[in-house]
Formats: sequence, C-alpha cells, structure tokens
Amino acid sequence: MRVSIDTLDRKRLREQFVDQGAFVYVDRFVPGELTARLAESARALLPAVNRNYLPGHKQGGSVSRHTIDRLAPHIAELYRSRVLVEWLEAITGDKLLPSPQDDPHAYALYYYTREGDHIGWHYDTSYYEGRRYTLLIGVIDDSSCRLDYELHTRTPGASPVADSIQYPPGAIVLFDGDKLRHRITPSKAGEMRVSLTFEYVTDARMRPWRRFVSNMKDAIAYFGFRQVFNVFGAKGRPSAGPDTA
Repeated sequence: MRVSIDTLDRKRLREQFVDQGAFVYVDRFVPGELTARLAESARALLPAVNRNYLPGHKQGGSVSRHTIDRLAPHIAELYRSRVLVEWLEAITGDKLLPSPQDDPHAYALYYYTREGDHIGWHYDTSYYEGRRYTLLIGVIDDSSCRLDYELHTRTPGASPVADSIQYPPGAIVLFDGDKLRHRITPSKAGEMRVSLTFEYVTDARMRPWRRFVSNMKDAIAYFGFRQVFNVFGAKGRPSAGPDTA
C-alpha cells in the first residue's frame, strides 16, 4: 500500500479534511491487486453474512471482525498496518489506537445484496470516551447505491453542505463519525455492494452503561446475539460498535 499512499498530497488532504469538518474522500487509494484480494475475500465470506432488518432504518448484511479474524486474517493485518495508521494520523491530526479486541466493528464488511438494502440517515455515534474515526473502503460496487452526506451539521456557525458520491472499489472515505450525517441509498434487484470499514479511536475507555447500549444495538442491528455475547462459544465480552455505512 505504501506506493499509493506516498503519491498522495498529505498536506492538501489534511487541509480538505479540516475545511470539510473532519471528512475527506479519495477516489484512488487502495492498490488494484489489494482491492481484488479484498473483493475475493468478500465473496468468499458471503455464507457468513448475518442479515439484519430494522424497519424504517436499515436492511443489509454484516460480517464482524471475529469472523474476519478466522476466515480472512489478511484484513486484520491491513487494519493494523503501521503505514496506513501513520497516514490516517497525518490526515486526522490525532494519535490513533485500534478499537478493542472485543469490538466487532473494529473492522467489518457490510453487504448490500438484496433489493432495498440500505441504511438511513445517521451519525456513527461513538460510545468511547474519545473520538472515533471511520475509514470506509470500497470493495465491490455493482450497484446504484450512493453515499449521501451532509457536512458541518454540528459545526457552530456553519451552514450544512450536502453532497453525494458513489465511491468505487479502491476508494476511501475518512471521517469523524460524530460529525458526519450520512446514509446509503437503497439497492436495486440484482445489485451488489460491499464496503469494508475500519474504526480507530483516540481513547478506548467506555462507561458500563454505554457498553450495554452498544452491545444490544450490535446484536439486533448487525451481528446477532451469538457473535456479540457468545463469540464462537467463548464467553462474550462487551462491544462498542457504531451505526456504519
């Protein structure tokens, strides 16, 4: 990945990130060979997808970091890549930590494979004490789905700015989840879209009542009770997941 990252203007992207209220989009980031490997893994993991449906809010499928650790460990290696993390730190201006081992959203795949799969307007609300940044990576996009978003909705004195992108495989979107209001528009019949998300934090501490809220949301809306509370037969530990596109 170093070759692609080194060709990017960090100073310019850092300025864009700040000017846009902790948001930046890069249309060419992950090298083609690595993108192809991610897509191959995403297709191989289709039998492990946990489908979820919340009327009026979301419909789709998810594969948590626990399943990824077992079946596609190279994704975990990418998540922990020092080259990637140092680049993200340069753009965000923060010292970044990996999400805790028991957080199923630390790195996860999100699938839109049936007609009507979508997620409604939301923020990636952090239950951690510090900030939490979301990195969206395009993996497969044979769809008409779009990422609609609104900048500066929580910036004092600023007017919100609305936009929409259809980020292709290899593209990334980096943002502070508590600041970006966004959604994924519904997929049509026969379409397929898969995105990979990485979550990094500035402080991994979490209060007990927030753990409970996060656990319940993860179990119902994303990965199922078995993965959240009893991961592959081991005693479950609290997770810390956001709403994620």
